[in-house]
Amino acid sequence: MKITCTQEALARGLGIVGRAVASRSPLPITSNVLIASDEGRLKLSATNLEITMSCWIDAQIDEEGAITVPARLLSDFVNTLPNDRISLTVPPRSRQVRLACARNEASIGGLDADDFPPAPVVQDGVSVQLDPKGLRQAVAQTVFAAATDDSRPVLTGVDTKFEDRMLTLAASDGFRLSVYKLPLEEAVSEMTEIVVPGRALGELNRLLSEEEDPITLRTNAAKTQVLFRLKNTEMIAQLIQGTFPNFGQLIPASYSSKAVAEVGEFLRETRIASVFARDGSGIVRLVVTPGEGVTPGKIVISARAEEIGDNEGTLDAAVEGEGVKIAFNGKYLQDVLQALDGGQLAMETSGPSSQGVFKPVGDDNYVHVIMPMFVQW
Repeated sequence: MKITCTQEALARGLGIVGRAVASRSPLPITSNVLIASDEGRLKLSATNLEITMSCWIDAQIDEEGAITVPARLLSDFVNTLPNDRISLTVPPRSRQVRLACARNEASIGGLDADDFPPAPVVQDGVSVQLDPKGLRQAVAQTVFAAATDDSRPVLTGVDTKFEDRMLTLAASDGFRLSVYKLPLEEAVSEMTEIVVPGRALGELNRLLSEEEDPITLRTNAAKTQVLFRLKNTEMIAQLIQGTFPNFGQLIPASYSSKAVAEVGEFLRETRIASVFARDGSGIVRLVVTPGEGVTPGKIVISARAEEIGDNEGTLDAAVEGEGVKIAFNGKYLQDVLQALDGGQLAMETSGPSSQGVFKPVGDDNYVHVIMPMFVQW
């Protein structure tokens, strides 16, 4: 094998697939990255057996071939090289990769490419084209609400439902819920519902920032795997098996109090209160007060830690209905506020023991629900 490419392209490609390299695995070869020639380009692949990532970069292929080498060692070495052409050579019947760039040379021992786990073939299921910008926003505003512990594996994923011309993403860890509805350009042939691992969608979102072309999402017929195909990258993830909870019943149909405030101000005051909430079980208190006459309504955000201190901040709000006192986990509040792109946010609730429902003003595609915390006022 003899392949030449730029140091910049190789470093970028290794950075992409390196996210899928297994850190601890009984299969040593999954700590390696596969380097192979593929139809005139250089293909890089890595897998932890749950996520498989492949990336193609432009290269000059003088001799076809493939080999796997330790991912971390190769990535660290390439990242330190000057921005110049880099050649990768594997002599016949050898497992040593020779790298040369400018005045630097190295030799890295590898393993046979035939022993590398093959990428699953994902076909015969539903296939849709997605706008990268819309998908990125949908994932960013839902995936953070997925559970991080494995006590209920299905909650570590994001429920992904295709029906007619709508894609609905939903994530919940049992204490909060995020739901985003993304319109599709074309209707799907059949209603399909899968649960995609939250980590896989998080990795996908890292790749979407520079994408402009439509993204292809495809499942296999058994609904055990999903493929995301970007312009020069593919990611295949094993789907989570199980039934996602019926989240629709967790979203209240009515409210007795609604407060509309600026997202930026709300986030700033929540961050300030969270400094004190760290030593107070993470509790942030909100007191919503309607306006009187020309005096605007307000939200008072406070937190206190016993025997340490407390704080109180106020922001203007347009309040509809009655006043209310309610408390939330400060981290949950910050998470949803950080996921929004500025603008105004409406908070709806029916009392201190009812869910808080958060919706961006002027956007009916997104809703976030947080369960309240019970406190002594």
